[in-house]
Amino acid sequence: MKIDQVSDSVHVVAGTNVNWALIDDGSGVTVIDAGYPADTADVLDSIHQIGRRPADVRAVLITHAHLDHIGAIPTLIEQAGMPVYTGAEEVRHAKREYLQQITPTGMLKQLANRRGRRWVAHTLRAVRGHTGMAVPRAETGEPATLAALPGGLLAIPTPGHTSGHTAYLMPSEGVLFSGDALVTGHPLLPHTGPQLLPAVFNHDEKLTHDTALHLAMMQAHTLVPGHGLPISFDRTHRRDLTVATNPSTRTIDPHNIRTRTSRRLHAGHSAELRCREPRELNRPLPHRRTTTGTGTVG
Repeated sequence: MKIDQVSDSVHVVAGTNVNWALIDDGSGVTVIDAGYPADTADVLDSIHQIGRRPADVRAVLITHAHLDHIGAIPTLIEQAGMPVYTGAEEVRHAKREYLQQITPTGMLKQLANRRGRRWVAHTLRAVRGHTGMAVPRAETGEPATLAALPGGLLAIPTPGHTSGHTAYLMPSEGVLFSGDALVTGHPLLPHTGPQLLPAVFNHDEKLTHDTALHLAMMQAHTLVPGHGLPISFDRTHRRDLTVATNPSTRTIDPHNIRTRTSRRLHAGHSAELRCREPRELNRPLPHRRTTTGTGTVG
């Protein structure tokens, strides 16, 4: 587990190939996404690492209800009793009135290469014993409710990965929490930088393109994805995303955008980086503050 402070109030935690975020503005903590079930100990530890307790959590916001984003929620509810908010359509998904996720056939196809086999093995360990998990307390995050939480957040409907996928914008610090609508890395992706997850993960591939095009135009300078490194969201990234996802200009594969350089956050400013291979994704970043810890997995 690694914790990177990417703005005055935002801490990004890298767990088992997935991120969650903690927003602490002094009045309490907002948690955005909650890792795999196997990340539960790390989620709790990360709250302590920033000097807070689970009782300080005012709410959990989920971008979508896949197991790698809701894993610690049952324990957080048990310890803090806080509400869980998401997009209106995603509420039904969180309650498992329906299920949208990679199919067993899609998982089997990943066994064809070493990278896929490693990802499948890691994923199965991370969800073991929790494949039926749901979030029965999930409710719609109304605008006034989200605005009153630490971070003063805006919900951005971002359908495609799931029907109700929701990103969150923190206008006060220019931070966009994109969930899986826009990632900067994943074990199954060959390159890093803002791009789409492989199509096998997306419920509606066309909508993922429309959503990414919309996110490319958001007024945010820091991108916190569900997978991959948090980065400075610059003009090069926006241009490549626009070219890749606009049907009239599509000359780049949106699942394989190799941005020549990415700018990572470093002590309040940016530093240029070469694109990094997936095996490098777990190296610590020299952000404003980095904390390491140990937990169940990773």
